[in-house]
Amino acid sequence: MQDFPHHYRVIAEAETEGNIALKSDNMPQLVSAPPAEFGGPGDQWSPEHLLVASVADCFVLSFRAIARASKLEWTSLETSAEGVLDRIDRVTQFTDFTVKATLTIPAGTDESKAMRLLEKAESTCLVTNSMKASCHLQADIIVST
Repeated sequence: MQDFPHHYRVIAEAETEGNIALKSDNMPQLVSAPPAEFGGPGDQWSPEHLLVASVADCFVLSFRAIARASKLEWTSLETSAEGVLDRIDRVTQFTDFTVKATLTIPAGTDESKAMRLLEKAESTCLVTNSMKASCHLQADIIVST
């Protein structure tokens, strides 16, 4: 890992109507638009979806790193995230995120250790630690046979 601070740059290009092109060095371009809830087409990534996707993605990457460092054997992790957007004191903001994680581990793996590492991934996720909305984990562990 590189020394801190890290810097991330994204360019958003738009015209008066239509989609927004999101670009960053050496990465494929993403296209975004307002979500259906804000009058958009509902068939493009939106800032709201990208934020919630960042929560899910960061959780998985955090867990992967923690599990590797802790030498936890696992087979798969399926994670979904839901963000609640609300209007509080005339300000539209995300007020809550729920991360649902289903971890599959091989038979003989310590389930309590796996749960502790899932919880640690939630508490160390840099995305949710950077937001003022609360984040909650709902986790299940499946022991494969």
